[in-house]
Formats: sequence, structure tokens, C-alpha cells
Amino acid sequence: MALPTTPKEVDKRAATDEAFLREVDDAVRAGDLQDFWKRYGRWLVAAIVAGLIAFGGWIYWSNQQAAAAAANGEKFIAAMDKLDRGNVKAGLADLEQLAKADQPAYRAMAGIMIANVAARTDAKKAVAAYAKVAADSSLPQAFRDMALIRQTTTEFDSLPPQTIVNRLKPMTKPGHPWFGSAGEMTAIAYMKMGKENLAGPIFAQIAKQEGVPESLRARAQQMAGSLGEDTVQLDEKQTGASAKANADKGTDK
Repeated sequence: MALPTTPKEVDKRAATDEAFLREVDDAVRAGDLQDFWKRYGRWLVAAIVAGLIAFGGWIYWSNQQAAAAAANGEKFIAAMDKLDRGNVKAGLADLEQLAKADQPAYRAMAGIMIANVAARTDAKKAVAAYAKVAADSSLPQAFRDMALIRQTTTEFDSLPPQTIVNRLKPMTKPGHPWFGSAGEMTAIAYMKMGKENLAGPIFAQIAKQEGVPESLRARAQQMAGSLGEDTVQLDEKQTGASAKANADKGTDK
């Protein structure tokens, strides 16, 4: 093969070589793609199809869950209406069905309402129903705590004081949603055990705990005072808060 002798011929030859190399590279890539498709094509298609099926199944499941939740909500409201009208048998029948629902919140609410109804006539049955909800780890903790509070309230007089203290200990921390009720029962249990030195501080904490019902706070303040806890600052704080609230109302007018 004769070698190019002029710059123009050199540039022409270089361009031709570059085009040839590009065609070879494209052919190699096309061949690699063909080989890849022959080896993995069907598996890739299967994976895509499986992903689409899974996504479709998830959408269907979500829609089914939403529809079931809506239906259970209507059933719960209907059960409450039946109980309010005195149709206890029909209301309990609906609640028994909801106690087996897929949604944990509805199972918990139904279980607590069944226990509430039983508490009217059969304390032992009510305690068992509350205990069932409280012990079910599949239910939301808020409902389990509520059930435990009501269980303890229902059987309070028959329980050893130490059992009450041990049972409610996780909820006797200031700031816990059930601190007021749990704290009061714990403090009374301490008094039954002759441990007023432990009961007084709990009553004092309840008295100053924001979010606790005013009636409970007032009762706790009286008990704290009777046990030697200083409640003067609490009185001043509450009086100041009441005065500020009244002043704000006057300003609004």
C-alpha cells in the first residue's frame, strides 16, 4: 500500500481511518448489546413484569385497606348509636366483629368499648376485657395504656397496693399522657402502704402538670398540702394565670 505524500492526502487518510474505527466500535457495541440481550433479555423482561405486578398489587392492597377502614369506621359509629339508643345486644355484636378487624386502632377501640359496656354490670368480665387489650402488643400503645388505666381503676380496691405501683410505674412520669390518673392511683397506693413521703411529691407533681384536668389538679393540690407538700407557690402560679386569662379576655372585649 502506498503511503500518502502530501498533507492533504494525510488528512484524508486520517479521516477515513477515524470513520472506519467508529464503524468498528459501533459494530462491537451492537454485538455486545445483542449478546447481553440473548443472555439476560428474558430475565430483564421478567423482572420488569414482576415489578409492575408487585406495584399493581400494592395499589390494589392500599385501596382495599382504605375501603375496609372506611367501612369499619361506619360500623363503629353505628355500634355507638345502637348503644346510645339502648340496643346493647346489637351494638355489642358490631363491636365483636370490629374486635377482629385488620386495622389495629379499630380492634383496640372495639375491645375497650366492649369492656366499658361490661363494666356496667360485671366488673370481673370488664377487667378481663381491658386486660386483653392492654396485653395485645399488636395494638397502638396509646390504646393499651388507656385499657391498663381503666383495668386498674376497675379493680383498684381489690389489688395489693404494690401491684398498683408496679403496674403503673411506666406511666407515672411527668409528661406522660396518663400521668394524672396513673400518678393519683400510685400516690393513693403509697398512702395505703403508709408511705406518705412518696405519695406527697406525686400529688404535688400532678397539681402543677399542664394538660391534666383541673378537677384532678385541684384534688392533687389538696392532697399534697395535707401531706406537708408546699402548695403556696402552686396557688400563686394558678392565681396569676387566672388573672392573666381574665385580663386577656377584658382586652379582647
